[in-house]
Amino acid sequence: MDQLDLLSINTIRTLSIDAIEKANSGHPGLPLGAAPMAYALWQFHLNHSPKNPTWANRDRFVLSAGHGSMLLYSLLHLTGYELSLDEIKKFRQLHSLTPGHPEFGLTPGVETTTGPLGQGAANAVGMAIAERKLANLFNKPGFELINHFTFALVSDGDLMEGVCKEAVSLAGNLKLGKLIYLYDSNDITLDGPTSLTFAHEDIAQRFESQGWHVQTVKNGDTDLKSIDQAITKAKTHTTQPSLIIIKTTIGFGSPIAGTSDVHGSPLNKEQILKTKQSLGWPSQEPFFIPSDAHAHLHRAVEKGQKLVTNWNQLFLKYQSAHPELAKQFTIAHAQQLPNNWDQGCPEFKVGESVATRVSSGKILNAYAKNILWLLGGDADLSVSTKTLIENGGSFEGQEGTGRNIHYGVREHAMASIANGISYHGGVRPFVATFFCFFDYMKPAVRLAAMNHLPCIYVWTHDSIGLGEDGPTHQPIEHLAALRAIPNCLVLRPADAIETREAWKIALSQSRRPTALVLTRQNVPTLDRSHLPDAVSQIHKGAYILKEATGGNPKAILIATGSEVSLALSAAKELETSGTPCRVVSFICWELFLEQDSSYRQTVLPDTVRAKVSIEAGSTMGWHRWVGEKGICLGLDRFGASAPAPVLYEEFGLTSSALVKAVKSLV
Repeated sequence: MDQLDLLSINTIRTLSIDAIEKANSGHPGLPLGAAPMAYALWQFHLNHSPKNPTWANRDRFVLSAGHGSMLLYSLLHLTGYELSLDEIKKFRQLHSLTPGHPEFGLTPGVETTTGPLGQGAANAVGMAIAERKLANLFNKPGFELINHFTFALVSDGDLMEGVCKEAVSLAGNLKLGKLIYLYDSNDITLDGPTSLTFAHEDIAQRFESQGWHVQTVKNGDTDLKSIDQAITKAKTHTTQPSLIIIKTTIGFGSPIAGTSDVHGSPLNKEQILKTKQSLGWPSQEPFFIPSDAHAHLHRAVEKGQKLVTNWNQLFLKYQSAHPELAKQFTIAHAQQLPNNWDQGCPEFKVGESVATRVSSGKILNAYAKNILWLLGGDADLSVSTKTLIENGGSFEGQEGTGRNIHYGVREHAMASIANGISYHGGVRPFVATFFCFFDYMKPAVRLAAMNHLPCIYVWTHDSIGLGEDGPTHQPIEHLAALRAIPNCLVLRPADAIETREAWKIALSQSRRPTALVLTRQNVPTLDRSHLPDAVSQIHKGAYILKEATGGNPKAILIATGSEVSLALSAAKELETSGTPCRVVSFICWELFLEQDSSYRQTVLPDTVRAKVSIEAGSTMGWHRWVGEKGICLGLDRFGASAPAPVLYEEFGLTSSALVKAVKSLV
């Protein structure tokens, strides 16, 4: 190994362990062991620009093993990103740019939030999908705007996770040839050697059986040449995704190298001293960066600027040759929507009975015609979720043709891959399955909300209304669990009109995910002609759908989704018997909370104490809206297998139950 290469690698190592020691918290094992492979990738292969970290055609690097975050922070600092040495010294401290696990949108150069193992590996699959889709949409002869690789550094723990196995299987099936995993195979996890849990899997054969190209580097501690050659070969083998198994020693150079002790705890001062001595480090001063190594690694700035300058010149020519495509490219990467994107939506007649999953499918297809970078997929259920883009074709991973991703029965990976598509930028993802399978997707949904990713989730079969499939498929607690996630919009539309507006809301988001929770059973299209502003009020989360006779309600009925029509029926009966009732359609709690207090009081005034809510799910949270004297009708038990009308009667989710509840209050 060249001495300058070795000095640079050891600079990455020592900077990492010094930051971890100062924080008295962190994971030194991975940065010490994986520094050579990371250096080889960043110094010889990765096309990136430290001064332009969001350049559209950069290679993506995902540190899926996010616990080794100091490896990434050291690379970012040393190659010239806007991450100062002072920020390195504030590792894991409040308000620093160097949190314990990498966070997207906080630290320049961090492509995805990682830490929950397996997520980054799946995100990388999404990034590779987005790269191919954009290439298909925008590349023209002589104008290769998008042509880059996606690299992920994965660990033993990543490869144990089910989400990673799901994502790897799909990536192989799609032949995503521009996706490359560097596997830091050190045979150690936090509890001990991987033989405790991972003794009998042949990783090479596993990946080969899933359609991956596999190479092995036997000495990842010092054999930089072999790592470099393996990456070069993987880049030329573009008919399959590639796995490079790189055997390393966790905590290389430290007195406790090769043991679990070095995985997740900082080295003490004596161990750091011995580590630096074993590496032949020229100084015991913390955070020492040799000038030769700094200059060598900092060449990434000049190299990156040349790449960006050349690309910008290409794009100027592209704008002249393909002005409309150039405009769409810019809009897509700005997470904007084209002019008149919401035109051509089908009309729905008052009284028309249609499931919201069905109206959603028609609306989606109308909007998809206008938004070419809208890319969808489902977990083997498009026939039921109605989310297939008509005439869109199946997504193909070599050339990027097609708009429908067939995820198979891989819900967790589906959501994590959608996050990767969104992290990449330029492509807008939606995914779909039955609502009860939100449970399988929840870790990725949480990360989407945390990282302001505008993913769209279409969850159908939203309640006991799905009927005969029974309690295993009937969501109960799911709405409450989903609403508990910060920065996530949850919309349960009452009919086709609200579904249309829900899609508008979802597609207009750029900083948070949106859930569309839709019915299997038919619901009537409601009459809003008596309230001319009702449709525009849908975007406020809750609105008056039917006002009480005389405008002074004695009771307010609050409902979502398929239960709104029940509330209207109950209000009609109550009015007949002399109780003026208002009906509020409460499509989205989060949007309603964003309105000013005067609007909220207009819709749900404190002066009306007789409030009853109805929703075919858990009543958790509804007392916030009905007040301490109000009544919440819902389902705080699991469902049963029977036709939907029978179940609604059995569990007291009827207009007569609403009438009874109101009369008990008034």
